[in-house]
Amino acid sequence: MNKVWTLIKREYRAAVKTKGFIIGLVLLPIMMGGTFAIILLTEDNVDLKSKTVLVVDESGSVGQFLVNTAKDRNQNFITDKETGEKIQPEYFFTLVDKETDFDAQKLTLSDKVRDREIHAFVHIGPDVIHQGDDPEGSRILYYAENSTMDPIKNWVSGNANSYIRQVRVKALGIDEASVQNLFQRINAEGMGLLSIDSKTGGVKDAKKSSELESVLIPYVMLMLIFMMIMMSAIPLLTAVMEEKSERIAEVLLGSVTPTQFMLGKVLGGLAVALTTASIYVLGAVFTISKLDYGELIPYYILPWFFVYLILAVVLYGTIMAALGSSCNDSKDAQAIQFPAMIPIMIPMFVLLPVIKDPLGDLATWMSLFPPFTPMLMLVRQATPVTIPMWQPIVGLIGVFLFTAMSVWAGGRLFRSCIIMVGKRPKIGTMIKYIIKG
Repeated sequence: MNKVWTLIKREYRAAVKTKGFIIGLVLLPIMMGGTFAIILLTEDNVDLKSKTVLVVDESGSVGQFLVNTAKDRNQNFITDKETGEKIQPEYFFTLVDKETDFDAQKLTLSDKVRDREIHAFVHIGPDVIHQGDDPEGSRILYYAENSTMDPIKNWVSGNANSYIRQVRVKALGIDEASVQNLFQRINAEGMGLLSIDSKTGGVKDAKKSSELESVLIPYVMLMLIFMMIMMSAIPLLTAVMEEKSERIAEVLLGSVTPTQFMLGKVLGGLAVALTTASIYVLGAVFTISKLDYGELIPYYILPWFFVYLILAVVLYGTIMAALGSSCNDSKDAQAIQFPAMIPIMIPMFVLLPVIKDPLGDLATWMSLFPPFTPMLMLVRQATPVTIPMWQPIVGLIGVFLFTAMSVWAGGRLFRSCIIMVGKRPKIGTMIKYIIKG
């Protein structure tokens, strides 16, 4: 055991004393929070260039309404009332007649959009006000290079529908002022659930649901455990391969057994992961508390996080160390590394479906599959939804047994391959080594 401890200290010191570790320690929160920071910083960054939109109107009136509304907007709603500074771009809507060859006309207008002569063009069908039997005549089509994300499309849709509603109400002979509240939307507000206050014993009122709590916390938990695996477990493949190819492994095996050698590498990586994760968790708790968002900190998740982290690093660290022992050079390591990383990356692909429906069949069964359990079960527990207690317990037992089996199999493969030189890593050969030892 003393020899294993010596190897752990060797690996730990070699990792934390490097500049790369310090740089990675600083860059990780920047990478995790960079996207959100950029969104916040660029939220008010509006393109103030004027936008010209041509309108082909077959309805006879909707297009003219958009033209008039755009003029009113340009005069009254695009500057700051206090400073007079322009805060929104001008919209210039112009009516154009529909030509006989409409497809050719649309192609010409599309070329003008590509050449930046206009921003977009709109086609308003003849039956948008009073829909007929042909659904094609009841459409408003907005043509632009990036129409899905274009705010003008929503502006056109909102104002066109407002006008159409006014015309329909007037056609029914109803005074619009008397039905003003008829079209007023009242959106449902997302609330949590009531609970018992542990201090007073009274009923604790529900609080408004927060996107920060529903999405950001599970995302951060997954990213943190994912990055810890990437920093501590994945590098073991190349580290073991290099020590084998440079004959360092042969020197170390003169003093320790292959099992002790592998455990020292894996547990050294685990120590690095726990150190890094502890720094981030403590820093996050301190920062969030200082910002008066302490109620959002999921303290009940933190013990689960560290348990899952330990099992995940040992599981994937063992696999990577064993695979590294079968490699002879960097080409072998590169060829085998990506397939070995697939089980680590799959939880990233299903993150949004799991957050959206933590109790769904996809989230439940994938989180009970041992290679995915550390990340996906943690994500499910970090959501506001209450997960049945038996599922984390069963998942924990499953990943513990799978980790134990992986350590046993990895140890046998490591022992067989660490001093073997010249043979390329093949799946069949590795399976044989695991079975026969």
